[in-house]
Amino acid sequence: MRKIKILVISLSLILTSFGCSDFLDEKSDLKLATPDRLEDNQMLLNNYGFLNVDFASSGETSSDDYYLTDADYYGLSFEASKRLHIWMPDNVASPISSGNDWSTCYRSIYVCNAVLFNMQDKNFTGEQADNIRGQALALRAFRYLDAAQIWCPAYNPQTAGTDLGLPLRLDPDMNIPSVRSTVKQTYNQIISDLQTAIPLLLPKQISGMRISRAAAYGLLARAYLYIGDYNNALKNTEQALNINNDLMDFNILNPNADYPIEEMNKEVLLWTAMGYESHLIPAKIPDHIYQMYDNNDLRKTVFFNKNTANEVLFKGYYNNVNGPIVSVATDELYLMAAECNVRLNKIQEGMSYLNNLLVKRWKTGTYIPMTANSQAEALNIILKERRKELLIRGLRWSDLKRYNRDGANITLTRTVNGQTYTLSPNDLRYAIAIPEDIITLTGMPQNPR
Repeated sequence: MRKIKILVISLSLILTSFGCSDFLDEKSDLKLATPDRLEDNQMLLNNYGFLNVDFASSGETSSDDYYLTDADYYGLSFEASKRLHIWMPDNVASPISSGNDWSTCYRSIYVCNAVLFNMQDKNFTGEQADNIRGQALALRAFRYLDAAQIWCPAYNPQTAGTDLGLPLRLDPDMNIPSVRSTVKQTYNQIISDLQTAIPLLLPKQISGMRISRAAAYGLLARAYLYIGDYNNALKNTEQALNINNDLMDFNILNPNADYPIEEMNKEVLLWTAMGYESHLIPAKIPDHIYQMYDNNDLRKTVFFNKNTANEVLFKGYYNNVNGPIVSVATDELYLMAAECNVRLNKIQEGMSYLNNLLVKRWKTGTYIPMTANSQAEALNIILKERRKELLIRGLRWSDLKRYNRDGANITLTRTVNGQTYTLSPNDLRYAIAIPEDIITLTGMPQNPR
C-alpha cells in the first residue's frame, strides 16, 4: 500500500510542478518509475482529482448559454477570461498556476499515456488488464475530444485533411517534439481510441468515477455527431442505451432545493466536472432562454430560480456545487438518438426518442407528445429541446460550430460597458487561441486569426 501511495504522490508532484512547457517538452523518463502491478496502474487512473475534473471551460465561457453584467465582467479573476468572454483573438488563456484548459488537458493525457506504456512494458494480460487499458484509452480520447472543441475548427469533410488539429501525444516520453496534426487525424485518433477501448471495458464499472463501456459508446456517438456521421452516431448511441437507458422523473425532484438534481444520479454515465470561474455557477441565464420553457415543463423550476434583482440563475447542475458535468448522460443519448434518426429521415423514430425524454420532464398528465410532418420541422423541435435540456453542459460551443458549418448562420453578440462585440458564423475565433507560451516553446503554428 505504501508503494502505491508513493507512486501516486510522485506522479502527482511531477505533474503539478510542471510549467506550461513541461506538458509538451519537459524531459522525462517514465521507465524509472514503471509500476510493477496491475493495481498500481488502476491506482493512477483512480486519481479522480486529476482525471475527472478540470475539463475545458473555454467553450462554455465563449458560448451564449449565459450572460454577464458589466459588474460580473469586471469581477472576472483574470484579464484573459475577460478577453475570452468577448472573443478576443489572442491571450485568452488564464495563467498556468490556475490550471488553464491546455495544462489540465495534457496533464490528464500524460497520465493515460503513462498507464498505457506501463501496461505494454509489463505485458499485463487478462480481464483486469484489459479494463485498465480500456479506461486509459477512453479517457485519453475523452480529453482529446474535449480539446478539439476548443482549439480546432468545426470538422468539415472538405478541409479536415488540412485544417490544424491537436498535437497528439501518444507516448509519455516528453522528448518527442510536439507537432500539430490535422483535424481529420485528431478525430481519427479519438475514434480509434474509443473503438479499441469499448470491447476492453466493463459495461458498467464498480464506481461511477471510472469510465465504462456505456460512457465510451456515448462519447464515440458524440464524436461521430460532431463530424456529421449520423449513421455511426446513432449506432453507438443505441449501444449505450442498450446498457443504460434510465431517465430521472423530474416529478419526484424538489424544485425548491438549492440543487434539485442529485449528484451521480442514474442518468450519469461517468462523473466528471468542468473547470470554471464563478460566472458559471450560478450562471445568469438570458430571459429569452428562460421563456422557452412551458409552465408545465418542470425544468423551469428544477433548472432555474430568480435572485432579488429578478435575474434568472441556473441551478440544474448534475454535479451540484461541483459545477457543470461534461460527460455523456442518458438524456443526451436520447437527444442524439432523436437528432440522428431525423437527420437520417426517420422522423417518427426520432420524435419517439424525444417524447420518451420529455414525458419525464413535464408535470405528470400534462405532456402531449410532439409530432412533426417534415424532417425540417422535426429537426427544429429536437434542436430546440437539445438547447433547453443540455444548458450549461459544455456542449453549446460545439453545437454552434457544427450548426454554423451546416448553414445555420448564428451570430453571437455581447455588450460590455456600452460596447458591442460580435462573433460571426464560422469565424476563425471559433478555434480558440492556443496559449501563447505553448506556441513560443514548441514552435507549433497558432490557430489562424
